[in-house]
Amino acid sequence: MHEQRVLVVDDKDTMRSLFVRLLGDRYRVDTAADGHEAIQRVMAADYDLVVTDIRMPGADGFVVLEAVKAQSPDTEVVMMTGYGSVERAVEAIKKGAYDYIQKPFDPDEVTRVIERALERRQLRSQKAQLERTLQGLYGFDRLVGRSPAMREVYGLLERAAGLEITVLLVGETGTGKELAARAIHHQGRRKEGPFVPINCGAIPAELIESELFGHKKGAFTGAGEAKVGLFEEASGGTLFLDEIGELPLPVQVKLNRALQERELRRVGENQARSFDARIIAATHRDLLAEVKAGRFREDLYYRLNVFQVRLPALRERREDLSLLSRYFLDKHNTTHGRSIRGFEPAALRALLDHLWPGNVRQLENALERAVAVADGDEIRLQDLPADLRAEGGAQAGHTVSPDLPYKEALERIREQGSVAYLRAVLQKAGGNVTRAAELAGIERESLHRLLRKHGLRAEDFKSG
Repeated sequence: MHEQRVLVVDDKDTMRSLFVRLLGDRYRVDTAADGHEAIQRVMAADYDLVVTDIRMPGADGFVVLEAVKAQSPDTEVVMMTGYGSVERAVEAIKKGAYDYIQKPFDPDEVTRVIERALERRQLRSQKAQLERTLQGLYGFDRLVGRSPAMREVYGLLERAAGLEITVLLVGETGTGKELAARAIHHQGRRKEGPFVPINCGAIPAELIESELFGHKKGAFTGAGEAKVGLFEEASGGTLFLDEIGELPLPVQVKLNRALQERELRRVGENQARSFDARIIAATHRDLLAEVKAGRFREDLYYRLNVFQVRLPALRERREDLSLLSRYFLDKHNTTHGRSIRGFEPAALRALLDHLWPGNVRQLENALERAVAVADGDEIRLQDLPADLRAEGGAQAGHTVSPDLPYKEALERIREQGSVAYLRAVLQKAGGNVTRAAELAGIERESLHRLLRKHGLRAEDFKSG
């Protein structure tokens, strides 16, 4: 169990020193002389408990409480107050504080309150850990993967879910950005509210403003009734702006103003309306490049890019291919009422060799088709789409589109060459990793790392 950390905030040196003496033997205790210093410490480190005086010059205890709960909702807060301020302490509890300590206080009572607060924090942490275990050791909501790249993504998404912060999801088409947005919503404090998605590239430019902000009756031809926009529909929940890079520049101006002011104006109205929706945006474009090209507003980019999470391409986490293939097989067995138990070796090799330019979405579509058309109890090579069946699957995906940038095309060619070489070496060695490493002139552990990286299994190459 990690050493529990406590932050004590008080403008009096004697009070801070007293808490260090009381708690220093059992916990790691940091101190702050005012609210501003406390907020800086909370932003820089994770604390299990913050003990703060209510009355301090500058940022008082309520400001500290609000900052702690915004940054780390599970951190417990205990307020310190004088005899004349008990009402304010009760108000702080209503705002999320665990308890309060009345000055002057009995050291034993202080210790008991702090022990109870830290015990509650520990129980919450254990509950969250249990929930994560039940969800699957390396899963987050409906996202699937065990690779280091995905474990990093899960950590960021979990952090984002606990914060009231604007999130920008970036990554290629098909990497699961909407799944990630839904995961953030359903794991966060707004999970009881609506999740409202909109694809900014799928709505005609002349209608997108009305869709987002609404309009009054008669605002334009065809506006026979007043319309509530998606910002207002998402009140209390999350508004997911997918493909934000496709938004027309005039609407970008109004979106930036709405996010800045937390207010909107329906088309045809002068009245400002407040909204209470969390914003998650997503794009497959390089928004900084779009800013330089004049197609995306710089101020809007920085307003959206508060907490960025990049979803890796499937070729960057090839070790997840076997797991994902099994997951989608089970999923679509249920969907289509089938009981297919696995893959024949040639079909599995075709899946593992392919580069999947359409990423997880393309993989799922290929496996849903395979489940639908398969005749036996295994997915065979002929059940897969034509591009995966090419040359027995060995060369599937080994082409590079001229539409790719040079650097990405070169990266894909290297990836294809590495996979083809490793397959050839394993084939020659009959699946014997020691022999394959000797043929390749590398250490056995190095070969194991390469096989894991590219999602290859030596046993698939053993005779019989």
